[in-house]
Amino acid sequence: MALAGVATGATAQVASGQEDVPAPRAGERTESKSLSAVQVFAMAEEARAKGDFPTAEVAYRALTQDRDLEVRTEARFRLALMLGDQLHRYSDAALELRRILDDKPGAGRVRLELARMQAQMGNLAAARRELRAAEASGLPPEVEQLVRFYSRALTAKKPFGGSIEVALAPDSNINRATRGDKLGTVIGDFTLDDDAQAKSGLGLDVRGQGYFRLGISKSAELMTRVSTSATLYKDSRFDDISLALQTGPQFVSGGDLVTVSAGPTWRWYGLDPYSLNLGGNAAIQHPMGKRGQLRVEGGASHVTNRRNALQTGWDYTLSTSLDRAFSARFGGGLQFYGFREAVRDPGYSLASGGVSAYLFRELGRTTLVGTVGYSHLEADERLFLYPKRRIEDRYNASIAATLRALHVGTFAPLVRLRWERNRSTIEIYDYRRVAAEFGVTSAF
Repeated sequence: MALAGVATGATAQVASGQEDVPAPRAGERTESKSLSAVQVFAMAEEARAKGDFPTAEVAYRALTQDRDLEVRTEARFRLALMLGDQLHRYSDAALELRRILDDKPGAGRVRLELARMQAQMGNLAAARRELRAAEASGLPPEVEQLVRFYSRALTAKKPFGGSIEVALAPDSNINRATRGDKLGTVIGDFTLDDDAQAKSGLGLDVRGQGYFRLGISKSAELMTRVSTSATLYKDSRFDDISLALQTGPQFVSGGDLVTVSAGPTWRWYGLDPYSLNLGGNAAIQHPMGKRGQLRVEGGASHVTNRRNALQTGWDYTLSTSLDRAFSARFGGGLQFYGFREAVRDPGYSLASGGVSAYLFRELGRTTLVGTVGYSHLEADERLFLYPKRRIEDRYNASIAATLRALHVGTFAPLVRLRWERNRSTIEIYDYRRVAAEFGVTSAF
């Protein structure tokens, strides 16, 4: 268990976040024959106490159809605790808790339990986000003690897990190429062939990650992650696939979470090897008050470019991000980042930096996320073939909606729209792009 459990004899006031909400009233009817809500609750509790969890689950789910919101809330809360604490069905428990929050976004205690279930599944970022949202909703002092306890206890977690996202992705510019048919050079204009110009297409985007953790001590563990992303098209020349393996220690120091990892990343383009990265990174995550979180991360890797040896060299990254919950259903974040690529040819060596921001908002059973970003790039020197040194300004924006009302198990439909504009002094790098994604993602 990642966190200490709580008693399942909770009352409606716990689930709703209110201090004066009574337990289900005698005489209230459910859709289950002619039993009152109180009688069905008693039957469910008796079955749960005897270990007859199938009967208890049927009873609780019958109560989730009651006309009274407080009865439905209490039934979902008790069902969620049973699913998580007794049956270890953490994703199902998280679904029930999320349903309560759709109706009662200010129910701080429910958010704490959702954070606990997220931690059991290994979704630490989601768990900490729920803790910040719980703080933003306002909590009584005794519940704030639980928040502090839960925050400290996020180090004992599920030993393995993962997530996946699959989507159809229509794209106006799958190869991020210019729409022009000419390329200016120091020896005259070249005519670009079709493959070097912008191509539209319908792709299949697949993203996934898995992890395995091995405890080293009470506050430290060895974390191994495997992640992959692939964009696949009917014309395999434009397929873009990557696979990364990272492993290293993760430990808690005071209130900070420190992660160090290293490993290889492979990339294929057009089904042929494109590059191999060997390197590592380190990150520290620091709480900023009750509602905020600061993360600083840096890394270095050696890149072997299989297509062009002149682009073989070193990459360095550094980023700082701040996330904050403004309320129980509204939050956002800001990130600043820098990138340095030092390779064999100074014309391909470059430095870039940028800023991005995001906001999320929960509207009923839909989560909206909007992002905007800007980055500036400059090459060290002019490549011999081009008349100018490469200088670029890139703008991007996206909006995404996760439709939890239509979930199937732990997966929910996802709709995302992206826009991208790259202004470059070199025509071949100057492009516009609009893309969409229609798919499913793990809801928790």
